[in-house]
Amino acid sequence: MVNDQKTTGGGTGQGDRSIVQKTAAFRVLGIDPGSHVTGYGIVEEAGRGLCCIKYGEIKPARGASLSSCLQTICGGIQEVILGTGPAALAIENIFYGKNIRSLIKQGHVRGVAILAGAESGVPVYEYSPLEIKKAVVGYGRAEKVQVQMMVRAILKLSELPPPDAADALAVAICHIHFRKADPT
Repeated sequence: MVNDQKTTGGGTGQGDRSIVQKTAAFRVLGIDPGSHVTGYGIVEEAGRGLCCIKYGEIKPARGASLSSCLQTICGGIQEVILGTGPAALAIENIFYGKNIRSLIKQGHVRGVAILAGAESGVPVYEYSPLEIKKAVVGYGRAEKVQVQMMVRAILKLSELPPPDAADALAVAICHIHFRKADPT
């Protein structure tokens, strides 16, 4: 875990010494589950700011069987967890307006993502799309491009992340802001 040092003063002034406090950084893996593209993003809160550590998309091979897709997604998430050591995994909850086939596939992907976190000893938290958009954009019905632009601004990125990676970064930002007490 990365440590951040900050100096705090306290006391009356003359002859006082500053006390250096070490504050542990808080690193979150955000997941935007999808059977064709699963976005991931690692955001770290250190001191007073947020920092993007890594983001990307896990894309199973086109035409691959469902079991092969799930295996690719689970392995990809486990690889990200091992390489970055997040303290929490936050995942987007199922969006209710999709067709039933999409919901079932998304449920499978969510399942392997949650399993990847649990098997790695990382607590898993869920957020609705409304909560995520409100946390990042301030409006629960924001468009995908608005989320991308706000993620870019909040994390001071030089370019827009791909849509699914931006959504995953937004999930991580949401968890850092809300910090639900009980994991899924």
